[in-house]
Amino acid sequence: MRAWVSVLAAGVLVLSGCRERPPAKAEAAPVPEYRLNATIRDIMDSFIDPAADHIWDAVSTTVTAKGREEKYPRTDEEWKEMRRRAIQLMEGANLLIMPGRHVARPGEQVDPRVSQPPDQIEALINQDRAAFTKMAYALYDSALPVLQAIEAKNKDKLLEVSDGIDQACENCHTKYWYAKK
Repeated sequence: MRAWVSVLAAGVLVLSGCRERPPAKAEAAPVPEYRLNATIRDIMDSFIDPAADHIWDAVSTTVTAKGREEKYPRTDEEWKEMRRRAIQLMEGANLLIMPGRHVARPGEQVDPRVSQPPDQIEALINQDRAAFTKMAYALYDSALPVLQAIEAKNKDKLLEVSDGIDQACENCHTKYWYAKK
């Protein structure tokens, strides 16, 4: 009896290996790592320019007939807003270099006296992506001393180091953005 059960079990195993297998499920298309909608121009307009302008405008001295007027963050909330803007600038730099991000929407127009056409800017960026990435990193890095000055609530240092942001912006714009004369 035992032998008969063993033969039957072996037969079942052999036959189960011969049965038709269900068809393999079609593999789903890979999910993109990022969902990109905004262009580099959108990131500049929505993140980087407003953040940089806020930082640049935060500290100033105006001399009037009434005397000197100093403008700088004074309250904890004003310093907190400055920190938000520094973070916004830094993370905006990261957004610029995300793979697949275009410079502008198709057909988007620019003033040719000021800027190269977006397709030419994108071609320049794509010719040397490493240089563009390095410039975006320079923008990020320029905001680090700004963030340190903000965290120290040091208005003089903030004024001093914010010029680094301007330099990082100009280096990139000179290479890629400005109209060639």
